[in-house]
Amino acid sequence: MDVVAEKTDGNNDSYGDGSPRGVVESYSNDGDGAAEDPRERHARELKAGLHPLKYKFLFWYTRRTPGVRTQTSYEDNIKKLAEFSTVEGFWVCYCHLARPSSLPSPTDLHLFKEGIRPLWEDSANCNGGKWIIRFKKVVSGRFWEDLVLALVGDQLDCGEDICGAVLSVRLNEDILSVWNRNASDSQSVMALRDSIKRHLKLPHSYVMEYKPHDASLRDNSSYRNTWLRG
Repeated sequence: MDVVAEKTDGNNDSYGDGSPRGVVESYSNDGDGAAEDPRERHARELKAGLHPLKYKFLFWYTRRTPGVRTQTSYEDNIKKLAEFSTVEGFWVCYCHLARPSSLPSPTDLHLFKEGIRPLWEDSANCNGGKWIIRFKKVVSGRFWEDLVLALVGDQLDCGEDICGAVLSVRLNEDILSVWNRNASDSQSVMALRDSIKRHLKLPHSYVMEYKPHDASLRDNSSYRNTWLRG
């Protein structure tokens, strides 16, 4: 997929479907749609003079109806915004996404590796969980950008174990979360926590919480009743 970004005029930050204004998708014909071999992709992008990323990523957007928590409605509300696999493609996408401060509540902006949907039930996520950090709105945009850059640049430890990251815009706070594949591997879970703290330069006053996705499925909540604090 080639991503075409365009700037827009006016103060309206979303399209009619609720997605952030500024990212326009243009799909190329890739035949049967099968995932491209990463080595072939890297070779093709290098030949084109681009800078390939280790992973291909997708941005997704969710604008939920307050008070409605059914899984069906959640899946229906997930919109794919754009995908990219090069440094150049990332900046085209990211520079034209609405900033966190302009997004309505409740909104979720997801950045996940290709082939992984931002759903607890996805095969890559179902045995995993997420680290959660709560931020005041005045600083959340900076930490989100630092997290996105670390994820896209494969700077976080346990890279193969990471599925993606989410920015959750809420009424009185914004929440960042990093999803991993294996909630039962305590060593990997704690190593990911330490890597997030290090790359975000997280002040000691911030508390990180961890919650397995199967617990979220049981209580139908992303951020309540967390199991681990660190």
